[in-house]
Amino acid sequence: MGTAPATLVIACGALAREIAALTRANGWSALKVHCLPAEFHNRPERIAPAVRAAIRENRERYAKIFVAYADCGTRGELDAVLKEEGVERLPGAHCYQFFATGPVFAQFAESEPGTFYLTDFLLRHFERLVIRPLGLDRHPELAAEYFRNYRKLVYFSQAPRAGAIEEARHIADSFGFAFEHRFTGYGELGTRLAALAAGQDAAACQA
Repeated sequence: MGTAPATLVIACGALAREIAALTRANGWSALKVHCLPAEFHNRPERIAPAVRAAIRENRERYAKIFVAYADCGTRGELDAVLKEEGVERLPGAHCYQFFATGPVFAQFAESEPGTFYLTDFLLRHFERLVIRPLGLDRHPELAAEYFRNYRKLVYFSQAPRAGAIEEARHIADSFGFAFEHRFTGYGELGTRLAALAAGQDAAACQA
């Protein structure tokens, strides 16, 4: 008779596809994933309260809880909640950083501060998360004002997809940005989830 997973990962919905791919590929049955709405990507003030609620709702059901968010624009509010609740999260200020890893991202940021970053998720949902919310579908002339301090677009890709690089390059060209692509894989997301799963597997073997 099976037992419930001992570790809960509370994740940004923008990472759902990547976490599912990692879980399938590695057979991480010890992890249970609860995704919060991906739309919080554009409403960071909702992240910390939602994470707190999810932690408190599930604390008694799991031996360990981990949060698959970076700071993600919460301006330290998420870290304050996690400190109170005694829960860890992914490192960094945003997903670009933990996918690329801190040292690599720092190199990009230092070489060109005016850089717009894409991940696989943002590329797939660029129209919904960038174009429409900024009103660029109705007033494309606003792009010059919104992005006047940007010079470059960097696409950090997690998994190969036919046509993805060309799509990202097209976005860069449409805004007049230089373009660069870097395949990052899953970065710290994969590393941290693997460590969590390995810890639970070890615990299961010792039980």
